[in-house]
Amino acid sequence: MPEREFKLPDLGEGLTDGEVVRWLVKEGDVVALNQPIVEVETAKAVVEIPAPYAGTVVKLHAAEGDTLDVGAPLLSVDTGGSPAAAVAESPPEPASPPEPEPEQEAAPEPQATLVGPGERQQARRRRLARAGGGGATGPAPTGPVPAAPATGGPAQRPKATPPVRKYARDHGVDLATLTGTGKGGRVTHEDVDRALQPVAARPARDRGEERIPVKGTRRQIAAAMVASAFSIPHVTEFLTVDATALMALRARLRALPAAADVKLTPLAIVARALCAAVREFPLMNSSWDEDAGEIVVKGNVNLGIATDTPTGLLVPNIKDADTLGILDLAREVERLTGLARERKAAPADLTGGTITVTNVGGFGVETGTPIINKPECAIVATGLIAPRPWVVDGQLAVRELMTTSVSFDHRIVDGAYAARFLAHLRDLLEEPALLSA
Repeated sequence: MPEREFKLPDLGEGLTDGEVVRWLVKEGDVVALNQPIVEVETAKAVVEIPAPYAGTVVKLHAAEGDTLDVGAPLLSVDTGGSPAAAVAESPPEPASPPEPEPEQEAAPEPQATLVGPGERQQARRRRLARAGGGGATGPAPTGPVPAAPATGGPAQRPKATPPVRKYARDHGVDLATLTGTGKGGRVTHEDVDRALQPVAARPARDRGEERIPVKGTRRQIAAAMVASAFSIPHVTEFLTVDATALMALRARLRALPAAADVKLTPLAIVARALCAAVREFPLMNSSWDEDAGEIVVKGNVNLGIATDTPTGLLVPNIKDADTLGILDLAREVERLTGLARERKAAPADLTGGTITVTNVGGFGVETGTPIINKPECAIVATGLIAPRPWVVDGQLAVRELMTTSVSFDHRIVDGAYAARFLAHLRDLLEEPALLSA
């Protein structure tokens, strides 16, 4: 088969590639020499590329939307050995030369001639014939080409820059329907946006709505969050923890006979480390007394456990949590969170907390900026524990990492104090063997 491959030509001005915007032919079509076959968008304009051979289109080598480098295969044509398939001695040129950029005042530099003027005139005749109802591959008329009438002739290509053309195409706007307000009648971004306004303003289908009364627990939660957020100057600090040793300790503890009846999660070990850190940094376990103008440092560590329940967030607290070991803390976490989810927690379980921990890692979240449980000074958040790359002793290794954060009342402690507390907590979590089981 006398098949010839046509490659994307050099479109001039140093352009190295182009995007196939629209094919004007399909596989199996018979094309004439210099018949427009494809629209290609470059960084300068959208241009029509004419057929370099006459014959039958065998294969399109790119889909609409593909970007091709100059010299990449564009389509293959079966020329059938016809003398009419001979290629012009000059390489083919796009039928529509690139338009100048909007800011270009002077006339554009002349581009290299890709087809002779006679061949361009033939291509023009064929376009005129198609506009008047003639076939795409019919014989070209002979003799002088009459001037197009003022009406009914081929429509003039709308003026627009390539980015505006792409924006209009992506949003389904036909540039030919717009009146350009830019320089020289160019269609601008704003013109396309105005054409989209009627669509955007179209009323959405009414799907109804649901109103949920805010009462009971949800009303109390909302009131508490607003009171906390707008009365306490929140600051949050973050730190990454290597939790590899923590997870190893958890595995060893779970193997103990004493842990047979315990749902031992990493949170229990975090709780134990948090209680130890509070003893070193007691201001984190305090509250602000607005009426007395005093900071009240708590002697007890009543550790709040933020719990997701069907009715919303509840925070039961473990009384004297600092006196319990890891296994006992795990039992209390399980007991109190179970009571909260079943709506069976007593008022005493939900009041009197001194500092809170929330585990967002259980939801697959890496970290968060939790709101302080007023009137406490601080709340610690632990994120997802997952294997990640980490540098250990100067070498890259895969470790179990966890992001930890602390939100604190800046009236009570400064950032440096909270940072030292968070660093100490990290040290305890990275060396949890120091914590008593």
